[in-house]
Amino acid sequence: MENTNISVGLDIGTTKIVALVGKKNEFNKVEILGVGKSKSLGVHRGVVNNITQTIQSIQQAVDDAKLNSSHDISDVVVGIAGQHIRSIQHSDYITRDHPEEVINEDDIHVLIQQVYKLVMLPGEEIIHVLPQEYKVDGQGEIKEPVGMHGGRLEANFHVVVGQVSSIKNIGRCIKSAGLNMAKITLEPLASSEAVLSFEEKEAGVALIDIGGGTTDLAIFKDGIIRHTAVITFGGNVISEDIKEGCSIIEKQAELLKIKFGSAWPGENRETEIVSIPGLRGRDPKEISLKTLSKIINARVVEIIEQVYLEIKNYGHNNDQKKKLIAGIVLTGGGSQLKHLKQLVEYITGMDTRVGYPSEHLAGDTQESVSSPLFATSVGLLMSALEGEKIEVESYKIENKQEQDEKNEQSGNVAQKRKSILDRFGEKLKEFLDNA
Repeated sequence: MENTNISVGLDIGTTKIVALVGKKNEFNKVEILGVGKSKSLGVHRGVVNNITQTIQSIQQAVDDAKLNSSHDISDVVVGIAGQHIRSIQHSDYITRDHPEEVINEDDIHVLIQQVYKLVMLPGEEIIHVLPQEYKVDGQGEIKEPVGMHGGRLEANFHVVVGQVSSIKNIGRCIKSAGLNMAKITLEPLASSEAVLSFEEKEAGVALIDIGGGTTDLAIFKDGIIRHTAVITFGGNVISEDIKEGCSIIEKQAELLKIKFGSAWPGENRETEIVSIPGLRGRDPKEISLKTLSKIINARVVEIIEQVYLEIKNYGHNNDQKKKLIAGIVLTGGGSQLKHLKQLVEYITGMDTRVGYPSEHLAGDTQESVSSPLFATSVGLLMSALEGEKIEVESYKIENKQEQDEKNEQSGNVAQKRKSILDRFGEKLKEFLDNA
């Protein structure tokens, strides 16, 4: 039987808000039923800074998606990113009371909850705790400790931290737009589901998602997410540089970047000129494409170098075990800039390709949705359709001690084994309702 489950992914970006309505077809591919897109007016570098405008933009995108798909929209899966996101590495352990018994889900749950007790900066909250490898009584490189015997359970964690106020503002916008936030996930994780293969994640790969306001980095090795980072520059900054450097308005700068922009100045000759219509009563302005590409190159090099620094900090160059054999995958709207792939390879020396979400989409999907521009949106829709695929160990805002008490009182292990994303959705909704 054909899967008739309809789901919605909502990408709240700095430059655009996209709502994708879709379902799985008989070949297990994502069939897009409707697309809604609006200009994002209340978001700066991934963070909501105008609640009213953001609500209006969300409503416009959702209304368009409703019209195109002929389906009502109530529940949405939302992505979270922005300049307030940061990550840390942390190791922790527990000593088990009954080492003669096998390790079970309760032990892992206790260890993860212990990580949540880490002291963060004021206004910050741990939002993802991602276990990497476990150790049992000193034996390392264990991916699944359940069923093993041991007294000391230890693990390395990738901990993602964000500002509570920023998360709460997104929740408020969704609720005020008349929607229910079914799930939420880190946007680089969603993008990775849409554009990376299992083999790339195993071999080691760096996903660079160049958005309008930020550039997100997610590093995978041995099938596990190892590092995440948010660079506070994106396509908007390139357009801003063109606007200032060529003394033109923002709309013209964006069009110039898309139609004639190149990340590699050597590709343009001095004689290549483009004429821009002047403002009312003024003569047209002539701009050299060589000058344009030099402006773009300067900013793009800065972005790539910052991302490459994060990749080197992870240990790609110094540790053979951390070498990213699959290189770099570029996605997001900014990845469509001409000659960007070649520039990234030149600066980093790593194999690079542009990631398209088309692999997971049904064959008759309109070409525009197959663009890297929609990688995050498609990933969020995939998360909505198959919540278990995007693995996050826990995502929690509420008081952790209080939740521990609830779990102890209920003694319900099945509750702990629920989808991690489902648990986060429940906790976030409770947190927002009580705010």
